Amino acid sequence: MRFDATVGERTIRVEVCRENDHYAVTLDGTSLGVDLVESGDHFASLIVDGLSHEVGLERRPDGYRVHLPADTVAVGVAEASRDGARPVRRSDGPARLTAPMPGRVVRVLVDAGREVDAGEGLVVIEAMKMENELKAPRKGRVDEVAVREGQAVDAGALLVVVD
Repeated sequence: MRFDATVGERTIRVEVCRENDHYAVTLDGTSLGVDLVESGDHFASLIVDGLSHEVGLERRPDGYRVHLPADTVAVGVAEASRDGARPVRRSDGPARLTAPMPGRVVRVLVDAGREVDAGEGLVVIEAMKMENELKAPRKGRVDEVAVREGQAVDAGALLVVVD
């Protein structure tokens, strides 16, 4: 899977390949080996190139809030463009909610035609043994629900369109 992660003013390209609990992660061309062991609901122990890190992960509408022992960091996540350019966030036109990572659709919370408020839950996806509620990026009407409960999805798969 490939995506762009933003912390503060810095955006980096992230590529992740998974094999069981081991991940090959590339950050703007720099490769890292990462092992992941879940240590409770929304908590994980990561070993990154031999160094251990305990983190808490809180899913947000635009990415994650990562809780570290000494700090909490907001990480924005956006689908990586296919041509390698950084994504451009648009405020007009339909908002396409896509899967941030591979997983399984646990619940679909809306139907096409329904009016939703910004931040309202649309779909719940289970990924890496954690349930993540994906929320409406803005107020609007649900134009399309492209998934069903129980469906497996790849990173970047279209879930819901809000206009």
